[in-house]
Amino acid sequence: MADRSEDEQLDVIKRWWKENGTSLIAGAALAAAGVFGWNAWQDYQADKAEAASVRYQQLVSLAVGNELVGDQLSEAREMVDEIVSEHDSTLYAELALLLDARLAVQQDDLDSAVASLTQVAESSSRRYVQSLAWLRLARLAIANEDPERALELLDEPITESLAAQQANVRGDAHMALGQHDQARNAWQDALELAQQQGQPLYGVQFKLDDLGAEETAQ
Repeated sequence: MADRSEDEQLDVIKRWWKENGTSLIAGAALAAAGVFGWNAWQDYQADKAEAASVRYQQLVSLAVGNELVGDQLSEAREMVDEIVSEHDSTLYAELALLLDARLAVQQDDLDSAVASLTQVAESSSRRYVQSLAWLRLARLAIANEDPERALELLDEPITESLAAQQANVRGDAHMALGQHDQARNAWQDALELAQQQGQPLYGVQFKLDDLGAEETAQ
């Protein structure tokens, strides 16, 4: 009876294996493929991040600190397009777009500068980078003689670490509108915030001095 019981158990195992073994092997293969696939995906992402970093550093080396003209300027902007196209949604793509705005301004292409900054401002999940874009858009609005639009942009959610810069640009917008009291208050706020945050903020005191001298002359 014992032998028969063992034979029956063996038959049960064989039958179960026949019915389920194929799916188990397939499942194990899929699991293994998942592990290898995940590792390959991670390696791929790491390679892409490294490639984006290298390309962005090349862009910075070319553009930062240099007043580009002609072919160099065109080359730099082409590098921006490449980084954004191949590494979309990465930090490097967003930083490249911020830099592209400056390059566009050098070409007197303010529309392109606004487009690059707007793309970052509206799509970035990185609060600091997004805030930089809002601030630069506000500065461009003032340059485009649209200080009202600048004030609207400055009401966007800008990170606290850039509050001094925000107040400074707000003062510029009010000054462009001829609102001297509001400009003075904003610039004074900018100086106080910069001091509280231990940030250098150049030029604001000169603007306050000039405003005072202008009002004294009047």
